[in-house]
Amino acid sequence: MAPALSTEKTGTAVVPQDAPAAVRLHHVHKSFGRPGAAQPVLDDITLDVRPGEFVCLLGASGCGKSTLLNLVAGLDRPTAGTIEVPGGRPALMFQEHALFPWLTAGRNIELALRLRGVPRAERRPEAERLLDLVRLGGSYRKRVHELSGGMRQRVALARALAQDSQLLLMDEPFAALDAITRDVLHHELTRIWSETSLSVLFVTHNVREAVRLAQRVVLLSSRPGRVAREWEVDIPQPRRIEDAAVADLSVEITEELRGEIRRHGQH
Repeated sequence: MAPALSTEKTGTAVVPQDAPAAVRLHHVHKSFGRPGAAQPVLDDITLDVRPGEFVCLLGASGCGKSTLLNLVAGLDRPTAGTIEVPGGRPALMFQEHALFPWLTAGRNIELALRLRGVPRAERRPEAERLLDLVRLGGSYRKRVHELSGGMRQRVALARALAQDSQLLLMDEPFAALDAITRDVLHHELTRIWSETSLSVLFVTHNVREAVRLAQRVVLLSSRPGRVAREWEVDIPQPRRIEDAAVADLSVEITEELRGEIRRHGQH
């Protein structure tokens, strides 16, 4: 008889505890500028994201959150240290939807499918399935200008999911949306994550958003960014941003963030 696997439950997906990390950063440094005058942005970042885990990176503006995400995405290279993404190239979702305005919602998703090598005959059914997943069924033929801001971000999420990566990187994707739309998309993202085995690394400067979404919140210090502190968020999902437990933990994290800003002389 084969030995039983030790597993943990993440969302509704069950993954082996000894599965390799979805992403592993080991003593990562990043500086910008010419040699001899380079400015450090990230300093000695060591961080793992477990398979199926939802992690939020939190910190003041300019602390290197987006730089770190770009390094994990392979858009830039660290000055020192190593980054491992065992599952292959991650999917990336930006603050701006970055949809092609001359294509329909469905065709934007099909473009990602084509780049992935999905046969032509399978692209439209898969694009429609992904639109259904993000609650935009029937929007295949809609142009970008016909969609609201929240709908555009749903299409962008569907396009990211079309890349079929096990790691989704999200760079403040809801920051430009109004509070109600953002709350709806928080709920939808949590639902989609809970129904899949996706690992998510989500960048935000919004403390309540981080606590609303994440299993773990990682606070980066102000520049150069270092891992200042981490919190495991044990509040059961589904959560609401106004829940007392979310508010209480948000207050604690906000105080820590303020302390980091004061220590680094920022206002």
